[in-house]
Amino acid sequence: MGIIKTLFASTCCLFASVLVGQQNRPTASNKLFEIKLSNTSIYYKSIGKGKPLIFLHGFSADHQMMEASMEPIFKNSNGYRRIYIDFPGMGQSPASESIKNVDDMLVVINEFIDSLIPNQHFLLAGQSFGGYIARGILKTKQEWVDGVCLIAPLVNPNKRAVPEKKVIVSNKALLDTITNATAKGAFSQVAVVQEPAIYERTKTEIIDPISLANQKFLLRFTGKNYEFSFNPDSLSKPFDKPSLILAGRQDHITGYYDNWKYFQNYTRTSFVILDRAGHNLHIEQSELFTSLVKEWLRRV
Repeated sequence: MGIIKTLFASTCCLFASVLVGQQNRPTASNKLFEIKLSNTSIYYKSIGKGKPLIFLHGFSADHQMMEASMEPIFKNSNGYRRIYIDFPGMGQSPASESIKNVDDMLVVINEFIDSLIPNQHFLLAGQSFGGYIARGILKTKQEWVDGVCLIAPLVNPNKRAVPEKKVIVSNKALLDTITNATAKGAFSQVAVVQEPAIYERTKTEIIDPISLANQKFLLRFTGKNYEFSFNPDSLSKPFDKPSLILAGRQDHITGYYDNWKYFQNYTRTSFVILDRAGHNLHIEQSELFTSLVKEWLRRV
């Protein structure tokens, strides 16, 4: 039950040093690369060539959460270098004593960006906690960001306006076939559409990868430690690059209403609230999700 609590109750959540030489050279490990930073290292996957597009997954999950839903979109598309990271303490990236709150997490991710793609413009896509960090990156690196895609983003970590939990398609027969108590509890807690294909994707892309996370490390991110010490939406100027905000109408984890609070900062954004979709809208409304992300990419 600890995994369920970490994933669904907690989320779903400057300066940058450019390292040089051998320390900054990616090394392959289990199909991921490692990049060493000042006080930690980050594992990531890089696919394709072209304009960098950085993907930031949800709290306690790993890069698979974004890769599985995004890579089919690029099947017939060239010109993008897709960079899927594992946040520190999640996936293969180690926890770090230097990271005690989300401000510290943002410092590390900004350092990762400056180390891997120094002085390059890039695109951002973040889901849930990853969407929260993406807005922090936009606040600190606005001049380098050419487009943002926010998927069921976390807006106010400690004060969320969310609808009551509602299952649109229930399936007791399916739930009865799930013998793993953790998987069953996690799926029934978050799923708005309880269908076999949706369960299989949720388990493979989200529930299973959570087992890799450093649970002790994740417990640091509670209360004020789970919230920026600054307002990430107080931009120096309106963000005028193509953007996409996606929210689930039945998302009782991060909701949809809070997105209106920063919507006006994005002068070229599409804000879409999807019915029959909860926090994992990319799975429950996969066709719509794919079409909307493709349209965003055409605009950038």
